[in-house]
Amino acid sequence: MKKPFNWYRDVATGLLFTTGVFGFMSGEFIISTILFGAATIASNLDFGGSFKA
Repeated sequence: MKKPFNWYRDVATGLLFTTGVFGFMSGEFIISTILFGAATIASNLDFGGSFKA
């Protein structure tokens, strides 16, 4: 079963990706590249307590 933390990751990834697409369409290629990279990193992060003792 999915943890609720995956919802936050999905929202963050979606917002970064959508903002990157709008930045790309407006000609801001450097900013959109950074946003696409951040979306990629955010989609691969595990916010679900992998540091449990």
